[in-house]
Amino acid sequence: MDLSQTLRGTGVAIITPFRSDKQVDFTALGRMIDFIIAEKAEYIVTLGTTGESPVVSKEEKVDIIRFTYDRVAFRVPVVVGVGGNDTNAVVKELQSLPLEKATAVLSASPYYNKPSQEGLFQHYRVLAESSSKPILLYNVPGRTGRGLTAATTLRIAREVKNIAGIKEASGDMQLCMELLRDKPEDFLVVSGDDALALPQIACGMSGVISVVANAFPGDFSNMVRLCLQQDFTEAKKINDRLMPSYDLMFSENNPAGIKAFLYEMGMIENEMRLPLVPVSDALQEEIKTYLRNR
Repeated sequence: MDLSQTLRGTGVAIITPFRSDKQVDFTALGRMIDFIIAEKAEYIVTLGTTGESPVVSKEEKVDIIRFTYDRVAFRVPVVVGVGGNDTNAVVKELQSLPLEKATAVLSASPYYNKPSQEGLFQHYRVLAESSSKPILLYNVPGRTGRGLTAATTLRIAREVKNIAGIKEASGDMQLCMELLRDKPEDFLVVSGDDALALPQIACGMSGVISVVANAFPGDFSNMVRLCLQQDFTEAKKINDRLMPSYDLMFSENNPAGIKAFLYEMGMIENEMRLPLVPVSDALQEEIKTYLRNR
């Protein structure tokens, strides 16, 4: 399926807000969804890493997905994160989660197991055959411990039906340029690195799935649109203003950083589930100062 236009621009890897009792805060989640859409981000990605999916139960995932569909109400596309390091378990999730209103599935490559490139190919082949929705690969070796090479991604793109694109978060610009040079025309490539989005779009990517856009959906989405229009002079002005937030947001942990921003903005409670904890007091003060002065 060609998602190169449907998912062009900024997708927001939305957080999962929790209350002080560590239960999902659906009131805050609704507020976040409305904020992101009002600020004109192009689509929402739920239950990714930023959504703390490793510590969200299967029952909660179902509730979050359904709530998101209802609140979004077809105003923007919704992509659902479904991944893991047990291929059979991911297949069961693909077949049991309510994906009927999803535009696509985002699936991170298996973590910890460190499969070979052939293992990664076979993993995604099985997922693609099992999914009712097109799948976006997610290459994030900094979290998974094993990256997809450009050659493996291109092999999947050419040989596996139902794989529609990739969120590329390796930070390897040479890999990205090889992928963009050789990919099939309808294969979507978006950035997974907020700080590299501008140069990666300049190289040919179609947008970004962003963490920063939880807090600054208007500015960030506008920056990305300007990049896609080849207006890098104006895009750079916005990106330059946002750059300090990139460092603050990711210096200790994601999503602890973005949740600290959103807490200071009055959007959510500053709550996470272990093993994640809020940012240090020193970093919280830096974030507060940045927001006060921006």
